[in-house]
Amino acid sequence: MGLLIDVWNTQLRKIFLYFSSPVMLVFLPAGTHAQKQDTTSVFQLPISLDTFTVKSGFDVDAFIRRVRTDTTFYKAFKSMHLVPYSAVNSFLVFGKNDRVIASMNSKTQQLRSSGCRTTKVLEQKVTGDFFKKSGEYNYYTAELFAYLFLAPNPICNESDVVAGSMNERGKGQNEKSKYELKQLIFNPGSKVSGVPLMGDRASIFEQGEAEKYNFKIHQQQYDGQDCYVFSITPKPGYEHSVIYDNLTTWFRKSDYSIVARDYSLSYHTFVYDFDVRMKVRTKQTGNVLLPTSIAYDGNWHVLTKKRERVKFNVEIEYPKP
Repeated sequence: MGLLIDVWNTQLRKIFLYFSSPVMLVFLPAGTHAQKQDTTSVFQLPISLDTFTVKSGFDVDAFIRRVRTDTTFYKAFKSMHLVPYSAVNSFLVFGKNDRVIASMNSKTQQLRSSGCRTTKVLEQKVTGDFFKKSGEYNYYTAELFAYLFLAPNPICNESDVVAGSMNERGKGQNEKSKYELKQLIFNPGSKVSGVPLMGDRASIFEQGEAEKYNFKIHQQQYDGQDCYVFSITPKPGYEHSVIYDNLTTWFRKSDYSIVARDYSLSYHTFVYDFDVRMKVRTKQTGNVLLPTSIAYDGNWHVLTKKRERVKFNVEIEYPKP
């Protein structure tokens, strides 16, 4: 019986790591739309385009291939590990009736020295049971936050090389979970194996799931930059049988870099349920694209664990180039 519980706990922890992580791909549709069929790429479903995009002779097939193979977002987060920055972090944990039961507000600084990065905590204020008496995090979302943004001990020899690194995976359960998390965040729409009861529902570009979504492309300015906006929303009748409630990305026209992403995920089974929303913003700093803002709002529950409802926000500032 003890072994069975251990196995379940491993699976449940993996589920959380997938769906509470900060980061992902796509945004909200708008404008008058015309229909254009994508008939030459692997993805062969109707995509709704605004009138201006149709008149511009936009190559839908090439754009969809860019969406599915994008690495700019992943590279931005890898590049963040290679530069100094300051961050303001806000973390709220909610209990019943939306009452705040724990919190953490801090200012941190990432330092770079001799090819290594470390995090220095400049200020920190904690309330409630945010930490255990042992000093460990009392909430899985907080543990994930620390994994993504904090380096209390030096981490060395990192790079921002993307080629091949998306599919790198180390040995052991922790490395396997990191690999699966990386796929979900930076390669949305790909199949993520290992999460119980989910099957292929994350494969939103594949036959069997793609038919449940509306795909739209329109043009819009974002933060003074001309962008193509690509969005995915469930078709009527499928709202409760898909994972992605919204997946939207702003691609900068000049080089197709991702300058903003919003996503909303939800799913409900007898073993676990989650409802997660996230917004991520990036900014060009010198010749490097870097994350500047991450907002997370998540509500999840897994069998044998207490429900976690958490919001956190990270605002990042880099030295002027």
